Amino acid sequence: MGDRVLVIGSGGREHAIALGLKESKGVSELHIAPGNAGTSMVGENHEIDISNIDEVIKLARDLEVNLVIVGPEGPLVNGLSDELNKVGILCFGPHSKGAMLEGSKEYANEVMMNLDIPTAASVKIEDIEQIEELIDDFGPIWVIKRDVLAGGKGVTVTGNKDEAIKAISEGIKLDGFVLLEEFLEGEEASMLVVMDESGFVCLPASQDHKRVGEGDLGPNTGGMGAYAPAPIVTDSVKNKVIDRIIVPMHDWLSSQNTLYRGCLYVGLMINQHGDPYVVEFNVRFGDPETQVTIPLISSDLYELFLATSEGRLAEIEVEFHNRHVLTVVLASEGYPAKSMTGRIISGLENKVENCIIHHAGTKSDGLGNLLSNGGRVLAITGVSNSLYGASVISYKFIQKIGLEGSHYRKDIGYKSL
Repeated sequence: MGDRVLVIGSGGREHAIALGLKESKGVSELHIAPGNAGTSMVGENHEIDISNIDEVIKLARDLEVNLVIVGPEGPLVNGLSDELNKVGILCFGPHSKGAMLEGSKEYANEVMMNLDIPTAASVKIEDIEQIEELIDDFGPIWVIKRDVLAGGKGVTVTGNKDEAIKAISEGIKLDGFVLLEEFLEGEEASMLVVMDESGFVCLPASQDHKRVGEGDLGPNTGGMGAYAPAPIVTDSVKNKVIDRIIVPMHDWLSSQNTLYRGCLYVGLMINQHGDPYVVEFNVRFGDPETQVTIPLISSDLYELFLATSEGRLAEIEVEFHNRHVLTVVLASEGYPAKSMTGRIISGLENKVENCIIHHAGTKSDGLGNLLSNGGRVLAITGVSNSLYGASVISYKFIQKIGLEGSHYRKDIGYKSL
């Protein structure tokens, strides 16, 4: 008899996690809250408000789950992991203090400065009067970060001085201050690092595509596609990331009174010399990076989550497939500004070999129809022996899907392809 597991969240990331857990012999029952139309096909959905910690704990107790896996950052920052631990329920996901590495960019910058971890220089601006005296020190490409959870959309990068001044002014009005940062030249990559006090495991590096338009143009989104492994993270680069970033972070997190057990997402900028800098930390699996990372894990996914939540990650062996994975996000009309939802999705029955359909913003209408229910609707994921092969699979399938007004990028993986 296996364990009962509860996954918190409703996006493509949670569907990818649920699909991975479904393969595990250690899982007898899989529950997702609130889930989506895809997760309902692999487990049981529970329509609750996941921002209400009492509701989540009541559900976990009623279901008598052995482990809760938290997908999104909000509940972690709000202390869900702390409260689950208090009532004796294991949780994959850090406590609220650890979650502040994502919850506050100012806090993350302080930690990195104290640990001498390479990142961009930055200044805190609290007063509109300060803008004129500081703006020219950081241009002519400006990076403005709000110190809030913004689902990957709280950052403005612009070469237009007026736009930069506007973003700083609006941020100060909304939050009381913003961070103005040095622009880092190079190529971005992401590394998901599973860690507890006993050790850490680096999952294959990936590359996300944040901008809505081809050629990385247009506004930032939650992510329009991703691929893994990312060739920019060579063995040499990976060793630098481990030595300069992950080991100092792991040592520091493991020395705290409350132990960090979960995923540390390291957003990287790699310069022309192969030197890595931290762009941001997240405290959970990324989306859509999870969709391209989980299919590369060949060992038991549940064992990885369980061992981490019990503080014995160093005891297990995590193994990977020698494959390439690429995912393309199908977005609703209007995304990322204002998404049109409630439209019928068709064509998912047209199966393509080695293609995974990751549901994100989907729901069933109870009449047999699948409807759009968010900005990012589906992630179409190809798995192959080459990145080109994975790309062909994803794009072959996404063209078969019908969703009025939907759009997707046609150049995912272009930097490597």
